Amino acid sequence: MTVVIGFEGSANKIGVGIVRDGVVLSNPRRTYITPPGQGFLPSETAKHHRSVILTVLREALQQAGLKPADIDCVAYTKGPGMGAPLVTVAIVARTVAQLWGKPLLGVNHCIGHIEMGRLVTHANNPTVLYVSGGNTQVIAYSERRYRIFGETIDIAVGNCLDRFARVIKISNDPSPGYNIEQMAKRGKEYVELPYTVKGMDVSFSGILSYIEEAAHKMLGTGQCTAEDLCFSLQETLFAMLVEITERAMAHCNSQEVLIVGGVGCNLRLQEMMGVMCKERGARLFATDESFCIDNGAMIAQAGWEMFRSGHVTELSDSWITQRYRTDEVEVTWRD
Repeated sequence: MTVVIGFEGSANKIGVGIVRDGVVLSNPRRTYITPPGQGFLPSETAKHHRSVILTVLREALQQAGLKPADIDCVAYTKGPGMGAPLVTVAIVARTVAQLWGKPLLGVNHCIGHIEMGRLVTHANNPTVLYVSGGNTQVIAYSERRYRIFGETIDIAVGNCLDRFARVIKISNDPSPGYNIEQMAKRGKEYVELPYTVKGMDVSFSGILSYIEEAAHKMLGTGQCTAEDLCFSLQETLFAMLVEITERAMAHCNSQEVLIVGGVGCNLRLQEMMGVMCKERGARLFATDESFCIDNGAMIAQAGWEMFRSGHVTELSDSWITQRYRTDEVEVTWRD
């Protein structure tokens, strides 16, 4: 039986997870939370990760009931993500691998999400919608690659939500996206916003600029509530995502959709995607926040698949990269 430990810290979550042959043995994490109206800076996020990563590592081993000798491989997030946090985690992973005398493996963050989703939901060969603070992509597997069929051409959907939360001073605890989701449930009036789908790609920066300007005017004059704006923004963004996902399904003749990434645990997105899938006679697969949001187990699971198929990262090659495309990785562990 193969045991892999995974280190994830590409954004404001720091997590360490341990996986043994498809079973998640432990998956503790910590979140760096900033005051309302503020985002998280790379240097401050890295400082947070440095302060807690050894505690999280200790927790992961204790929860799994394992010792370093029981680990077969150390996996870490190579990218994409924020530079300083990625470097912090990579240094710890490299150090641990050398201290324990274990092979090291750099993992693509996006593929970590996909493999975790496949493991948890048992989806066979789905069209994947990957939505998070830093990424928005529609992906399908073909000929030993995860092919990108469509993506954002500017900012990610999670970043759009987060930045809107800052405009109207929504709390970042536990996350701005979650708090927008709860406020949207109380929204009653739909405010029409730009809808920007360009072929298979989407654009969110114009919508963000529009609603940032509209928010101050409309809230100031009482034309709508903050809840109405949250509702309208979600409905518009998610409709765009459902549209390009359906188009990718038609292209691939797919009957499965898997939603992964932090925004993927939004129940309204799951509901809208579920309606589309039902109309097509397809199945929707999604997970809750324990596996959708960045975590160490997803890196461990992707590392497990890669390690079993012969992948290892030499110490001299164990760098990080903020821009690491999903389709750059040769997927040797799938048919």
